[in-house]
Amino acid sequence: AYREAELIHARWAMLGTLGCLTPELLSKYSGVPIAEPVWFKAGSQIFAEGGLDYLGNPSLVHAQSILAILACQVVLMGGAEAYRVNGGPAGEGLDAINPGGAFDPLGLADDPDTFAELKVKEIKNGRLAMFSMLGYYVQAIATGKGPVENWAEHIADPSGVNGLTGAIATKFTP
Repeated sequence: AYREAELIHARWAMLGTLGCLTPELLSKYSGVPIAEPVWFKAGSQIFAEGGLDYLGNPSLVHAQSILAILACQVVLMGGAEAYRVNGGPAGEGLDAINPGGAFDPLGLADDPDTFAELKVKEIKNGRLAMFSMLGYYVQAIATGKGPVENWAEHIADPSGVNGLTGAIATKFTP
C-alpha cells in the first residue's frame, strides 16, 4: 500500500513539475502569449473581470465560477480514483501499479530486466519531482516568482541570487 501511494504521488509530482515549468518556459522563451504563466498565480484569474480562459481561448473552457470548477474537479477526480480503487481498467490478474498490457503500447515491459530498471528509474525520478515541487512551493513563498524566473536570475548572478540571500526574511507573502 505504501509503495502504491508513493508511486501515485510520484507520478502526479512528475506531471506537476512539468505543468509548473511549461507555461513559464513557453511565455519567457517562445513568446507564447499566456495571460499568467506563473503556476501559483494562474488560478487567481478566475476572480478577474472576464474569468479564466483555458489556453487563452474563450470557446474552449470559459471559467467564471470557482464553485463550478470545484464541483467538476471533485466529480472527475473522484470518479477516476473510485474507478482505480475498485479494480479500474487493469482488470483481473494485472498489477495495479504497473498493469502492462494495453497500458504498455510501446512494449517497454516485455523484457523483465529492462522493466525492473524502468521501475527503479520511475520511482527515483518521481521522488526527485516530489522534492522539486517542495522547492517550487518554498520559492513561491520566499520570492513571489516562478521557478524559471528564479533560475534565470540565479544563472545571471549566482553569488548574489541563491538560497542564502533570502534566508533571513521572505520578500513575498501571499
